[in-house]
Amino acid sequence: MHLLDLTLATLSENLALDEALLLAAEAGEGGEVLRFWEWPQRAVVLGSGGIRSDDVNEERCVRDAVPLARRSSGGGTVLLGRGCMLYSLILSYERSPLLYDIRHSYHFILGRILNALAGVVAHGEQAGISDLVCSGRKFSGNAQQRKRTHLLHHGTLLYEFDIDQVGDYLRLPPRRPEYRQTRSHEAFLMNLPTTQEDLTRRLTHEWQATSPLVHWPGEVVRRLVDEKYSRSDWVLRR
Repeated sequence: MHLLDLTLATLSENLALDEALLLAAEAGEGGEVLRFWEWPQRAVVLGSGGIRSDDVNEERCVRDAVPLARRSSGGGTVLLGRGCMLYSLILSYERSPLLYDIRHSYHFILGRILNALAGVVAHGEQAGISDLVCSGRKFSGNAQQRKRTHLLHHGTLLYEFDIDQVGDYLRLPPRRPEYRQTRSHEAFLMNLPTTQEDLTRRLTHEWQATSPLVHWPGEVVRRLVDEKYSRSDWVLRR
């Protein structure tokens, strides 16, 4: 598996890079990849089907100049910022029969993430469809985009994130996993007691990502930014 530890200059480019890596793998040009990145400023990212009025306090985002973006995968709306590490996996379905089914694929992948975090979180488990929790508090949300031969699975890992600010920019979503009940963001989320360096080391070892990805699809990233990720008709479409 290739390893890419890369945060690009703009939020749009970073979201486009995940999709570009998936498209490259589908075209037989990229293969499997583990990528890490972290956005240093506050930003709100909706899932591909997310509804702004349901999920986002847009007035507060405008007031505080917190940008709004939309990714290519499903899942819920997230607030990014320092202390929220993002990981992305491009996986071939041939790696495991479990990857062909979306629910089984989450179980397979998140099980590997929990294995990597052994020693960091004592009683971590999968909750809902795509969350990782400890004692009922969420430290990782995940989403997927699926193609014919490969999937993109990406997620967040909170480690030194300012959880108290989440409620300023995100509303309590109308659709919530049952285990969350009506807990506020502050009561629902938690940080892992570790560092970014430790997280990247653990996941790199777990997935045996031993081959640095030197040539990543920059032209595709630029095209996706121009045609999709920087356009208001994509970001504000729902």
